[in-house]
Amino acid sequence: MTTGPSVVLMRIGLLGTGNVARALATGWRAAGHDVLLGSRHPKERTDLGLPVAGLDETAAHAEVLVNATPGGVSVDLLRSIGAPALAGTLLIDVGVGLSDDFSALTHPNSSLGELIQEAFPLTPVVKTLCTMDSTTMVAPGELTEPGTVFLSGDDPEAKATTGRLLTDLGWPASSQLDIGGITTARGQEHFAFLFMGIAGGVNSHTFNIKVVTRP
Repeated sequence: MTTGPSVVLMRIGLLGTGNVARALATGWRAAGHDVLLGSRHPKERTDLGLPVAGLDETAAHAEVLVNATPGGVSVDLLRSIGAPALAGTLLIDVGVGLSDDFSALTHPNSSLGELIQEAFPLTPVVKTLCTMDSTTMVAPGELTEPGTVFLSGDDPEAKATTGRLLTDLGWPASSQLDIGGITTARGQEHFAFLFMGIAGGVNSHTFNIKVVTRP
């Protein structure tokens, strides 16, 4: 994938107020983008040091939406906003649906990315950043090398925009790998179990993997 630094600053709405949403919002704000966190209870989340609004207001504000909500509830949450409000808006999905004890996927025969795209056919969905922790998402250069970040989605323009936003987080084009349509999001999400195994092996969640090919 060929990308370069963003030349157009964007309005980015991040659904969720957890570690991932806050890290991404901070990273993109540092790059100059206009960020807004979306919460079901925005009045209770005024201590984050970032702007927070209700879900509907966040969706209306955004040129790009980011789903950083727990994967098991993401589709229902997006439905509460409504398909008309999401139509035509790029949705970057970074969620993974896991059971409360992290022992099972909530979508074992599919992926959250696929289910969102199926539920909202007029909303281009790109799956990315779900194979790493929030620290690595926004500071890949702090590792010994950036490793690989994957992109899955059916819309080439949406993936190109996502790639530019990844560049703004520190991911060079050489680290971005387009692995195909939204069905390939399944592989990204199912990596969650290997991620947890590696984390135990290296005693840290701050790491990444890299695709290495023959010269």
